[in-house]
Amino acid sequence: MSETVLLVGGGGREHAVARALAESDADLYACAGNRNPGIAALAEGFETLETTNPTAVVSYAEDVGATLAVVGPEGPLAAGVADALDDAGVYAFGPREAEARIETDKAYQRRFMREHGVPGCPDFATFDNVEEACEYIDEYDGDLAVKPAGLTGGKGVRVIGDQVTKAEAKEYLRESDYDRVVLEERLVGEEFTVQAFVANGDLRVTPAVQDHKRAYEGDEGPNTGGMGSYSDAELALPFMTDGDYREAVDVLRATVDALEGYKGVLYGQFMLTADGVKVVEFNARFGDPEAMNTLPVLNTDFLDVLVAAREGEPLPELSFAPKATVCKYAVPEGYPTDPEAGAKVEITEDSAGDAILFYASVDERDDGIYTTTSRAFAVVGVADTITEAEEIAEDALSVAGEEGLDVRHDIGKPDLVQRRVDHVAELRGE
Repeated sequence: MSETVLLVGGGGREHAVARALAESDADLYACAGNRNPGIAALAEGFETLETTNPTAVVSYAEDVGATLAVVGPEGPLAAGVADALDDAGVYAFGPREAEARIETDKAYQRRFMREHGVPGCPDFATFDNVEEACEYIDEYDGDLAVKPAGLTGGKGVRVIGDQVTKAEAKEYLRESDYDRVVLEERLVGEEFTVQAFVANGDLRVTPAVQDHKRAYEGDEGPNTGGMGSYSDAELALPFMTDGDYREAVDVLRATVDALEGYKGVLYGQFMLTADGVKVVEFNARFGDPEAMNTLPVLNTDFLDVLVAAREGEPLPELSFAPKATVCKYAVPEGYPTDPEAGAKVEITEDSAGDAILFYASVDERDDGIYTTTSRAFAVVGVADTITEAEEIAEDALSVAGEEGLDVRHDIGKPDLVQRRVDHVAELRGE
């Protein structure tokens, strides 16, 4: 039976999914609030619609005869789009709204971990009263991470002792309109991500990736949706041991065992600390940019994963090319605090050289492609080593130019990777 797959979402993550599916025996259709030219070039059809509107998504799925769907961003998951697709007879590879709470409600996430004994849970407290949260900050013996309980696009967290003082954290809460917040012990170490395909109680894991949230080189500046990321030719990253990786996988497995009926991608963001692997957060979908590291080296047909999930069969064992990857985002100048839209994007898939180009939030006009106020595009180098992959990505960025764009050029460079290795060695007293 031939499959018709509907892809929901129009960012760089979804462009990576589209590219993976375009290499399979499937007819691909896509819908998003923005028209991604990279996805549109790969799809049989592309509809611009509000992806948090379940009725609109289901209507388009039925129009194109979709037999499968992949829901990319967190917004549609929180809005129950996977539920609506499932109920309409279109199997959605993405959790239903109730299971997506593992991402969309950070207070629920921590209580879930505590209730089910999921390892790696930090000390935490939840509040629906800002003044009570401020009192807790004053009384807590140590630094805290301040997290809105809901979705903030990766930009809502403030870390005391790193980004803000206690006084600034309290001011942040008082000036915000968050109705619920989570305060948890500050985790010190090196962050990494492991993503897993999940369905029918099965878990299939992918290589570890390290994202870079800070806007500026040297890990300075405000948090962003992610400025870039890298993976190694092995499952673990250079600052990790194989045991660290297995510890993260054990956390994911315990979470899946407790999350009955979960399907889709479960993304674990971890902190490798002096006391082992701790959970920073879970996401209920592919990471962006982490999908752009993972999917280009996936040898297993992604369509086979989707079909097995729908049919209630064991998921196929995953095979990955033994390659390192480096992803670097180009963002509009001033991103994320005061982004300036309207710069022309000069790079194309043909001019990117050996790098893979993924479009994210861009404005396609008659005379070319232009930046918006969100992340514009990413380039990904794939090679035998992180250093070689980084050089491929940089070669592509040199074609793109820097007018109207900001890039973290340090991502994947040898000195930055070595600092991660040295940091973990210091934490472990080595």
